[in-house]
This record gives sequence, C-alpha cells and structure tokens, in this order.
Amino acid sequence: MGKTAYKRLKGSQSFRQRLVLATLSSTPILIEDIRTDETWPGLQKHEVSLLRLLEKISDDCVVEINETGTKLKYKPGIIMGGKHLSHDCGVSRSIGYFLEPLLLLGLFGKKPLTIRLKGITNDPKDPSVDTFRSTTLPILKRFGVPSEGLDLKIESRGVPPNGGGEVVLAVPIVQSLTAVTWMDEGMVKRIRGVTFSARVSSQFENSMIHAARGVFNRLLPDVHIFTDHKAGPQAGNSPGYGISLVAETTSGCFISADTAISRARAEETSDFTDDEKKDLMPPENIGQQIAFSLLEEIEQGGVVDSTHQGLLFLLCALCPQDFSKIRVGKLSQHGIETLRNIREFLALKFVIKPDPNTGTVILKCIGSGLKNLSRKVS
Repeated sequence: MGKTAYKRLKGSQSFRQRLVLATLSSTPILIEDIRTDETWPGLQKHEVSLLRLLEKISDDCVVEINETGTKLKYKPGIIMGGKHLSHDCGVSRSIGYFLEPLLLLGLFGKKPLTIRLKGITNDPKDPSVDTFRSTTLPILKRFGVPSEGLDLKIESRGVPPNGGGEVVLAVPIVQSLTAVTWMDEGMVKRIRGVTFSARVSSQFENSMIHAARGVFNRLLPDVHIFTDHKAGPQAGNSPGYGISLVAETTSGCFISADTAISRARAEETSDFTDDEKKDLMPPENIGQQIAFSLLEEIEQGGVVDSTHQGLLFLLCALCPQDFSKIRVGKLSQHGIETLRNIREFLALKFVIKPDPNTGTVILKCIGSGLKNLSRKVS
C-alpha cells in the first residue's frame, strides 16, 4: 500500500462542497486551520454531523479529526446508498444544510438511497424542506434524474431552537447525468406556495397568505398558497411559522424564496433575559417580505434563483464530457465559491460571459465526465 496523498486545504469555508467534490472525485483531503482564530475553534456540531452522515452512506470512508477539531483528514469511500437509513441532524443547522450533499452523492451510489432525517425543517438560514421539494428536485430532473424514486416527504415540522421535524428523502441512482442547454427563463405563469404553522394558531397562516397575495394579485391571477398546520407530535418541539413560495415560468423554471420565524436558538439570545426576548415578526410582514424577495429573485433573471446557483454549477460540472450552457442572474457569493471549488477538484473551468442586455450571466462548460462506477449493471 502506497502512502495516501492528501489534497491540502485551509479554513472552514465551502466545507460541504469540498466534502462532496472530494467524495465524487475520490480525492483524499486534509483541511487545516479550521477556525483557529475564533472563540470556539474547530469544526462545529453540524459539520461533524455531516461527516457522520457521509460515513453512514459510504463504505470504507475514513474521517480523522484532531483533538481541537481544527484539522480534518477525510479519505472518501464508496457511496453505498441503501434503505432504512436514519440520521439526526441536530439543531445547530437545519435539514436543508444536509439535503444538497445527500442529493448529489446519492445519485452516484451503488444502490438507491432512502434516509430519514430528523431536526429542523424550516429556519431563516438554510433553504427549507418545502423549497427542496418544489424547486430543487425539478432542477435535478432537468439533468436526466428519473422522477421515479426521487422524493421528499415531510412527516413533521421542526423549527429552532428545539427542532423535532422529520423528513424522508429518496434518491435514485444514475449512470451519468445529462448535459443541458438551459437559457430561457420564460415568463412567470403561476405562483404556488405553502405556509406552515407549528404550535401556534393556524390564523398566522391566513395572515401570511393574505399579505403575500396582496403583492402578487396585482401582477398575475394564478396564485395558490396552501396551508400546512401541524399539531401534536407532528408540530415538533418549538413554536414557529413560515412560508415558502415558488414562481413557475412558461419554460418550466422554478424560482423560490422562503423563510421561517421562531424563537432564536439559545446561544443567539444569551444577552437577553426571558422577558426581554424580542417579539416574533408579525405574519403579515413575513408574507409581504417573502413575496418581495421572490419578485427580486425573478427580476434578477436566470433559470434558477440565487440559492440554487451553486447546485446548478455542480450539476453541469458532473455531466458527461458534453457541452452545457446556462443562464443565471447576478452571480452570488456562493456561486462564485462553487466555481472555484469545481476548478480545484475537477480541474474544470466555466466560460463566463455577462449578457449586458438582460443583466444576466451566461456560463458554458464541458462536463467532467463523471460516471457512476459503483452502480450495479442490470
């Protein structure tokens, strides 16, 4: 056995993407100086949880963390997939943080993946599970991922600080993805959405819907926002409410925006005593705010919203050695970091060309030709 050559990286940025790209390109990595200058140095709870999740879905994967958590060695194994898996995501980040890596890795597994994830389903930081269901899964289908076996069921809701939500994710396996030319964002033809409330009055949902519709109805008639009021065990462990909206266009693009409101996590409110904790934002304001956020995303142009840019670039990069061409709005910070990570791990560069007429950006690339070698050939 030769000595393993590790790719050396520094810092805590792009942690998820580095792990995903390292796994897909079978590149062992060594990350040093993880938050060395911060009060709480080293890996955070959700990052350790993500590493444990990777161990669950793959075989022969080696994770070594030093005592302070500031240095990580990760040697990827073979993605196995499998049924009846379960993972507690904890409450330091929501389930949305774990879903994107799972979707990308699950596609290239040996067997289809079915996994139950427990934790926070909706929070203001990560995309909600509703957005994954309404927007992320259709993006995967564009790249040739079969609809059969691709599913996300929301069994119970959970908001910060105590979570308590549960979802079941199913990801089919593919031999390889299909390259896309996806340039036309089309015109918005309808808006769909879902509000949820857990351990609070369902009236909150009506207020959010009313406020959001007040913004949209001046622009288009086809607006439907559904309610998902949870009670009892399905309502998780903390009170909260939220809304997820998605605009569907004439060319089959989905542009989304979402948020959720709940009491802040303990560490974020340590300065307050209980009676000083600020009141939650009223549902009317939430409905209106997210409606405007969605309009801003639509105005930016592009075939996906800013949250999904990173995923879109990764999918293009993982395609066969074929030509992909896509249009996005203004490049987000996350999108730019993704392009850097793709170059670092797959030695693949995108041609980036701004389109001054629309204020959008056109990106082209030849895929890296990733094939699923562990899949059983039927």
